[in-house]
Amino acid sequence: MSDNKYLVGARDDSDFTTWTAAELAEKIHSREISSEEVTQAHLDRISDIDADIHAFLHVGGDEALAAAVNVDNALANGEHPTSPLAGVPLALKDVFTTTDAPTTCASKMLEGYMSPYDATVTLRLRAAGIPILGKTNMDEFAMGSSTENSAYGPTKNPWDLERTPGGSGGGSSAALASGMAPLAIGTDTGGSIRQPAALTNTVGVKPTYGTVSRYGLVACASSLDQGGPTARTVLDTALLHEVIAGHDSHDSTSSTRPIAPVVEAAKAGASGDLTGMKLGVVKQFQHNDALQDGVLAAYEANLEQLQSQGAELVEVDCPNFDHAMNAYYLILPCEVSSNLARFDGMRYGQRRGDDGTHSADEVMSITREEGFGPEVKRRIMLGTYALSVGYYDAYYLQAQRVRNLIAQDFAKAYETVDAIVAPTTPTTAFKLGEKVDDPLSMYLFDLFTLPLNLAGVCGMSVPGGLASDTNLPTGLQIMGPAHGDDRLYRVGAAFEAGRAK
Repeated sequence: MSDNKYLVGARDDSDFTTWTAAELAEKIHSREISSEEVTQAHLDRISDIDADIHAFLHVGGDEALAAAVNVDNALANGEHPTSPLAGVPLALKDVFTTTDAPTTCASKMLEGYMSPYDATVTLRLRAAGIPILGKTNMDEFAMGSSTENSAYGPTKNPWDLERTPGGSGGGSSAALASGMAPLAIGTDTGGSIRQPAALTNTVGVKPTYGTVSRYGLVACASSLDQGGPTARTVLDTALLHEVIAGHDSHDSTSSTRPIAPVVEAAKAGASGDLTGMKLGVVKQFQHNDALQDGVLAAYEANLEQLQSQGAELVEVDCPNFDHAMNAYYLILPCEVSSNLARFDGMRYGQRRGDDGTHSADEVMSITREEGFGPEVKRRIMLGTYALSVGYYDAYYLQAQRVRNLIAQDFAKAYETVDAIVAPTTPTTAFKLGEKVDDPLSMYLFDLFTLPLNLAGVCGMSVPGGLASDTNLPTGLQIMGPAHGDDRLYRVGAAFEAGRAK
């Protein structure tokens, strides 16, 4: 381990929590080590440090070990691994339903809620032989950028326990960075996979919209939400991507197109050669006033490295990106106000005020008042207002028009470049409590990640080095066209290989 006991250190043969998922899988499948001992090592790590980090809301040790033993027994009987990651444990964001663990979305509204069915992503993980260590902390109903909106307390960044690991999926990324899990699943509505990855020095991917099923993913904003893989290396992330992606008839927005060959692309990119690749640099993101000096310096060094690896950098003009945040924070609250109407204290979840003295309407009001946190209430009210009579055309419809223009900006850019690169976040991890009373400042933290979700295209954050002014991680964001997820892995793996030299 490094001097910081909460961070994963150098590769250690005797410590499975420092191994990559690909390394673990290879040794498990050859029966040199067992899935049970690997899973137990990660459960022990959780027991040792998670009281300080709070990455998990629920740890399912018995269930994870049982799944690991099943993998070991199958291998002992001469069966082939059910997937390239069979036996490698994983942390699951607490927004995917699970029949054997609570699904709370980090909200008092769903405290203790047990789903009667597994999400499609959960089912695919189980079918792949991946033990699920537990459910990770998040901003309530995935609304936030710091994991401070969790009703059960914030997650802390393993790099500095006084700072945020990002959000909304800070629990998953913190679990990776601290060695509590070699793999994790997150969701990305406006940057909730990529942004925590950048702040914790891990890899996070937001796949093309519709390529990972949303069935059983508790909805925040249905046209923006997308589940995706996170890990500590690009190859590990690609291996997990192929496990969870693919068409699902239960999801009406699920794409029927074949999944891009992301593992093949990651392996090809590991050579470090980017000769012939044209990478776009967004004019609107260059020297943005929101950029911290150290983040800008790291980003410029990243661009130099990409050029040294053979990539050609091309400036691309995306004028409507300047309006992405305004459009996003109209569209998202509108969808939130609709999706969260189901949490009414009547059908499932928490119920308050049901003492025989209140009407049904009063019970619903009391339940929602006590069950939802401040940020969730803020977004419900904003969305309800924007959808109300007299304001729909002026706000929601206009935001959708801007969304179309942003998609057109991406489409035009991809006529001349293979992928686009940008900083993932404008600053490094900020201190817990620093922005909680300033919603606009918190929203601005997603400035560089929002356009991608509005357009439904794909993106990745890979470690971009430490900022010189804070010595904290930065992220390089790589963006690709719809169904061009393999381009992310090609560029990401090459960049990762170049940094390793």
